[in-house]
Amino acid sequence: MHGHKIINQNALHYITFTVVGWIDVFTRDDYRKIIIDSLRYCQKEKGLVLNAYVIMSNHIQLICYTNEPFLLSDFVRDFKKFTSKSIIESI
Repeated sequence: MHGHKIINQNALHYITFTVVGWIDVFTRDDYRKIIIDSLRYCQKEKGLVLNAYVIMSNHIQLICYTNEPFLLSDFVRDFKKFTSKSIIESI
């Protein structure tokens, strides 16, 4: 399934990121730390405003938005790219 197009780039959104095959990747502290560090970086550098988040064993849920001039779709793209690379390297 492909993602949905983000119409209002700076509105509050509920976002779910799932692990391919629903594999329980986030049961290890090392991998959860990668997620948390990446979210913190995005808050500082990419305009992410994080209202709430939960890291489950095989998916992540966020309630968030980005401040202008940042775009939520850019955050999603960069977050997924960086965290997937980092976790694969860590494995």
